[in-house]
Amino acid sequence: MKRNETVGFIGLGKLGLPVATCVAMKGHKVVGYDRDESRMTHDQQPYQEAGPDGRGDFNDFLGSDVVRKNLSFGSMEDVARDSSIIFVAVQTPHDPKYEGVTRIPAERKDFQYHFLTTAVHELNQAITGLADSRERTVVIISTCLPGTVETFVAPLLPNTHLVYNPFFIAMGTTMRDFLNPEFVLMGGDDRAAKQRLKEFYATLHDSPVASMSIPSAELAKVCYNTFISFKIAFANTVMEICDKVPKADCDEVIDALSLAYERLISPAYLRGGMGDGGGCHPRDNIAMSWLARKHKLSYDLFDAEMICRERQAEYLKRELVFHANSRGLPIVILGYAFKPKTNLTIGSPAILIKNMLVEEGYAPTMIDANVELKDAYWERIRAVYLIGCRHPEYERWQFPSGSVVIDPHRYIAKQDPSVLVRSIGSAEEGLC
Repeated sequence: MKRNETVGFIGLGKLGLPVATCVAMKGHKVVGYDRDESRMTHDQQPYQEAGPDGRGDFNDFLGSDVVRKNLSFGSMEDVARDSSIIFVAVQTPHDPKYEGVTRIPAERKDFQYHFLTTAVHELNQAITGLADSRERTVVIISTCLPGTVETFVAPLLPNTHLVYNPFFIAMGTTMRDFLNPEFVLMGGDDRAAKQRLKEFYATLHDSPVASMSIPSAELAKVCYNTFISFKIAFANTVMEICDKVPKADCDEVIDALSLAYERLISPAYLRGGMGDGGGCHPRDNIAMSWLARKHKLSYDLFDAEMICRERQAEYLKRELVFHANSRGLPIVILGYAFKPKTNLTIGSPAILIKNMLVEEGYAPTMIDANVELKDAYWERIRAVYLIGCRHPEYERWQFPSGSVVIDPHRYIAKQDPSVLVRSIGSAEEGLC
C-alpha cells in the first residue's frame, strides 16, 4: 500500500481512535468517522491510555502536529469516498450483566452484533452511492464468534473485498500493542485483499502474519483471550493453595513455572492476584460458554473458568468479612480499575467483590489511585483494606495503625507492627 493512499476508520472508541492515531503517526493519511461526534476530535479524551512505547499519554499524541496533519474526521460518505482500506472498529458488546462485575447469570449469550451490522450496512450504502469503481478493502476488527462474519456481515458488503483482522491489544496499552504485535491475524478467502493488508502492515512493523479462513480467525481471536483467562485462574488457584499450605509461596511457585518456556509457553498473565478483567476476557468466556452449549460440547470448559473466577473473588470477600467482623472495622477497596495505570473499570474484579459485599449487607468504600493518598482523612481511618488493583501509588502507602491490609499482589511494603498485612499466597505471613 502506498502512503499517499488514505486509510479509513469507522468507529473511534477506545480501540479505533488510538489505532487511527498510530496509523497517522506512521505517515498515513487517515479519515475517521463515529456516530458520537465527541470522539471526532483531536481534543483530550477521558480515558487513560499509554503512548506507543508504554510511556507518555495517548492524548499528547492525538493532539500532536503530525497527527493533526494526517488524521481528519468526516462523514461515513467521506470515509467511503477517500479510503482504499477501511477498518471497521465497531463494538460487539455484551449486556452489562455479563461484563464480570456482578455474579454470572444462569443464561449464556452470544455477543450483540447490531452495532456492527448497522455500521457495515451504512458503509455499503455509502460505497454503492459512489460514482468511481475503485477497489476498496473493508477490514472487520470487531470480536465475533465463529460463523458471524460470513453469516451476518459478508452479505452486507457485496461490492467490497473483505478481511477479518481482529487485534490483540489490551486497553491501556492499545498503541503499543497495535504497533508491536506478536503476530497479525487475517481471515478471508480474498488473497488480493489480504496481500494489500499485509503491505499496509509492513509500513508499521515486521511482525508475522497468520492467514486462515474467517471462521478460524474468529475462533483464534476468542481462544487467545480466553486462554489468558485460564492462565490467570490457574495462577490464582496456586495463590489460594499457597495461602493454605505453610511455607508455600505463590511467587516462588510461579517463578519456577515461568522458567518452563517449552511446555508452559510464557510467564505472561501467570501471576497470582486479582481475577481476570477488562472489556474482552470475562465477556469472551461467557460468549464461548454460549457457543459450547449451542454445539453441545462434551464439557463447557469456559463456564468452569468463569465460575472459578467468581469463586476466587468470593475467597477474597470472605477474607475481608472475617477481619471486618472480628475487629469491628469498615471495609475499604483500593482501586476501581481492572488493571494498573488505567481508569477503565469494565470487568473489574474489585467491583465484583464490592458488589458481593453489598449483597451481604456490607457498605464497602472504594477509592482509586487518583485520590490524594496523603489525605489526612484516610490516614486516620482504621479499616480492612483490599488492594483491588495494583496501582503503583499504593505500594508505599503507610496504612493507619490497627488496620488490616489484604494484598493479593504481595507487593505492599512493610508497615507499622500494628498493621496486619495479609499477603495472600505468601510464605511470609502475619504482622510486619
